[in-house]
Amino acid sequence: MKGMKLIKIISATAALLSGFAIAAPAQTPSMAVLEGLTRGEWTLKEHGSREAGQKVCLGNPERLLQIEHANATCSRYVIENSPRKLRVSYKCGRSGQGVTEIKLESSSLVQISSQGIRDNAPFSLHMEGRRTGGC
Repeated sequence: MKGMKLIKIISATAALLSGFAIAAPAQTPSMAVLEGLTRGEWTLKEHGSREAGQKVCLGNPERLLQIEHANATCSRYVIENSPRKLRVSYKCGRSGQGVTEIKLESSSLVQISSQGIRDNAPFSLHMEGRRTGGC
């Protein structure tokens, strides 16, 4: 008798707790590295390259997380999130996937490493991002 009563109490508690878990809204964690970046025109340059680099207008710094999948809709998972370093894994369905790490040197200078698969081919890039003006 006591065993059945205990099972009913545990079941009711589990049902109640799972209801709270479902009702709680999912929150995107704050990404301090991205929040600390100055908006404006940024130049992304591959380490060791003599090219001028790629210019981007950085209104939304999350753009730096998916450089190789810039126009794809992707799901993200934050692996590491500290004031100076952000590491995010992302999946973009058939377009591919990747892992990007951004190290904050200042509000206008970051180091970006990203690797993954894009259009069934591997990629690996190591870039410096530097704010170069307004846009």
